[in-house]
Amino acid sequence: MTEMSKIWIDAETKIADAPEDHHDQLRLWLRLFSVGRLMENDVRSRMQQQFDVTLPRFDILSQLYRVPDGLNLGELSKRLMVSPGNITSVIKRLMDDGFIIRTQNPDDRRENIVRMTPMGREKFARMAAANEEWIRDLTKDLSAADVRTLLSLLQKMKTSVRRAIDL
Repeated sequence: MTEMSKIWIDAETKIADAPEDHHDQLRLWLRLFSVGRLMENDVRSRMQQQFDVTLPRFDILSQLYRVPDGLNLGELSKRLMVSPGNITSVIKRLMDDGFIIRTQNPDDRRENIVRMTPMGREKFARMAAANEEWIRDLTKDLSAADVRTLLSLLQKMKTSVRRAIDL
């Protein structure tokens, strides 16, 4: 566990111990952040140990797996909610390892398309299956109804956040 996640977990726990000092919306944000960080740290560790793959590499492969014809770097970065510069070095390493290839777009020579290789698709499928199993294990104490309720509430929250940001 990283120092940053310990800080947030402690801050979230401290707020839970003294809720009168904080608004529920702040407590909600801290709780979401701490749960997300706990899950991310666990998955990151397992991904590294079992597959020797970083979470950013897994995230890129996950997006490319869904689009067999590939994506340009701009679209890929939008899907990952990062700048194209943030993924350039990760793309290079994935290419060096044979997971993906980059080709020039025949319709726009300024644009490159990134797509998975057959080997990349096969290896990613194994990683994705393991990842799903880990997530199921981390959420095993939630009923199917709990999961549906959380999904619905988080969709409402996502819509609220997007509306607030787009003002």
